[in-house]
Amino acid sequence: MQINREAALALFREFNQSESLYTHALAVEAVMRHAAELRGYDPEFWGIVGLIHDLDYEKYPQEHCVKSAEILRDRGWPEEVVHAVVSHGWGLCSDVEPVHEMEKVLYATDELTGLITATVLVRPSKSILDLEVKSVKKKWKAKGFSAGVDRAVIEKGASMLEMETGDLIAMTIEGMKTAAEEIGLAGSK
Repeated sequence: MQINREAALALFREFNQSESLYTHALAVEAVMRHAAELRGYDPEFWGIVGLIHDLDYEKYPQEHCVKSAEILRDRGWPEEVVHAVVSHGWGLCSDVEPVHEMEKVLYATDELTGLITATVLVRPSKSILDLEVKSVKKKWKAKGFSAGVDRAVIEKGASMLEMETGDLIAMTIEGMKTAAEEIGLAGSK
């Protein structure tokens, strides 16, 4: 099994038609690549894990993470990838705890990309390129804003990474900026 972005993208597209889920996958991929570069790991590998982390979500939302493990194993993907993908649902739909630094970053930033995207979309510029951490923190405190984002998961992930929440937000914004055009957050021209 050749693990590369092309194979990951084809697998993701086989199980997902939703453009919003695809955009989310690209956002998480960008954050994972950025985090890997900051930490001295392989950005290609971390990015692939970010890209396919919600592989089963569209077709099997009630079996999220469980079906991903089956699909990946059936296709010969390495156990390291399976564990990482399944661990991002720890405490929500999986009992597999994030152990490796890559898994902890995925766990911490998955929900956060959604909050950041929502924050960008209500801004006049509609651009992540001028987004500041304080804007995300302000929206974080607004309980009704992006209510589906589990802030406790983000806080738990930041703690696992031994990061302040503000630093995690900053890292996630910087990662998402690298894919601003692809994820539709470059703003109006």
